[in-house]
Amino acid sequence: MRIGIVNDQAASVDVLKKVVTAAGHKVLWIAHNGERAVEKCCAQKPDLVLMDLVMPVLDGAGATQMIMKKCPCPVLIVTASIEANSTKIFEAMGAGALDVVTTPSTSPSGEINGERELLSKISVIGKLQGHGMAREPLKSAPKARLVPPLLAIGSSTGGPSALAELLGALPVDFPAAIAIAQHVDGNFSENLAQWLDSQVKIKVNLARSGDLMQPGVAVISPGDRHMRLAQGGMVELTLGPGDNLYVPSVDVLFDSLCCAGFPSNSAAVLLTGMGADGARGMLGLRNAGWFTVAQDKESSVVWGMPGAAVKMGAAREVCAIGNMAGLLVRHFKKRFRS
Repeated sequence: MRIGIVNDQAASVDVLKKVVTAAGHKVLWIAHNGERAVEKCCAQKPDLVLMDLVMPVLDGAGATQMIMKKCPCPVLIVTASIEANSTKIFEAMGAGALDVVTTPSTSPSGEINGERELLSKISVIGKLQGHGMAREPLKSAPKARLVPPLLAIGSSTGGPSALAELLGALPVDFPAAIAIAQHVDGNFSENLAQWLDSQVKIKVNLARSGDLMQPGVAVISPGDRHMRLAQGGMVELTLGPGDNLYVPSVDVLFDSLCCAGFPSNSAAVLLTGMGADGARGMLGLRNAGWFTVAQDKESSVVWGMPGAAVKMGAAREVCAIGNMAGLLVRHFKKRFRS
């Protein structure tokens, strides 16, 4: 891959160069602030930009936003501290950054720490397409429990902002349980759940194995686990990736729902994201009678996942993110009328 490096710290640039070139990638250019990164990206578009966050002139979140407007290309946030920069990370991911990873560092002995994590992210972004996964037997939760209808959501590039807008427009008494698979680093998924919980009226939790889906409560899959829902609406988290490029995989979540016993008025949504993860699983849900919705191209940061669903006929409705909550509320209210 041809890679652009954006970082104002010489030591970090040196480490990044060593890691990517040793793995067979080419450093196309280096920029020391966000403004220069935008200029270089538009002049020589790389296959991937490794974007720092805290920089002079224009920070990484602002640079990502400008790149996505002027010369869109994949952006991976590479930051010294995920915890300390969580707000900027959300801004960058909302603007279109694909993922986040900690900047590799060199130990006193000369060993590079964090190299494997960075190369793993680069490898995933380089493939940029989803694959199916063979189903495994699901454990059963108690069958006597009344299972609420479900709203299942898959998202990736630009997903955090889209999720905040969609969930933020849902009422507190929303009648469906909500399960979310968002492509995000495992070290960052708890921060994402907490951030979403602070932005919206409904409750948002990080999913745990054994949780039972509850009306008006959203659970988001940890970034290092696949989430599946069993009979009775019980959460099961499994290690990935298996045959799937993404962890968590939207297809894995959607595939599990056809046999999980959720009411027929349940719904599945695919939001902005690169690749095609979730499109095949959504088609299965539509064929099973679910209400399926894809975000439209105009309001998507990247119309990959929802676009793939539309092209294969998996989406019954195509909707702008600003209108989606209203569409879903009307659907569930209509189906709940006596």
